[in-house]
Parts: sequence; C-alpha cells; structure tokens
Amino acid sequence: MQLTSKQRAYLKSLAANEPALFQIGKSNLTPEGCQAVQEAFNTREIVKISILKGASEDPMTLAEALADRTKSTLVQLIGRKIVLYKPFKEHPQIVLPRA
Repeated sequence: MQLTSKQRAYLKSLAANEPALFQIGKSNLTPEGCQAVQEAFNTREIVKISILKGASEDPMTLAEALADRTKSTLVQLIGRKIVLYKPFKEHPQIVLPRA
C-alpha cells in the first residue's frame, strides 16, 4: 500500500504518543517475533517496534523485512523506532486523509 505524504504524516502523529509494543534484540527477526507482530495487527492498525542496540542488522533492513513478512506498510523509521500500518480488512478504525 502506497501512502501519500499527508497520510504518512497523519499516521506518524497517531503513533507519536504510542509506546513501543515490541523490541528487536540481538537475535534480530525471529519467526516468533514476526508472528507476535502479525497477531498485534488483529487488534490494532498501528504497531510501534523498538530496535535494541544489540541488534546486528541495519534498522532499515529490519524494518523493510518486518513490513514484508507481516504484509504491512512501513510508515516511519526514526533512529531505532519502527512504525508499521496495516488497516483492518473490514471496518478500518483509522480513516486516512484523502490522497
């Protein structure tokens, strides 16, 4: 899903005050970690993940891989914080600004 800059800015503002739900450590992306993020998308549309300093992979590589594995959209990567977005198939809670 491609987001416009206005939509991306809106999602960033929603995620700004949210705590990170998950952490990625030295084991990088494990199947269990990806599954946990995927399950989080059952109850929320925006997920924030923190990458710990012990992670050996580049944060951008981790963010893109996680977005790909969870079939979500990478909204933002600032430092070591990843914000992913995946709208609910039926009845989305977040209404994005028009493109």
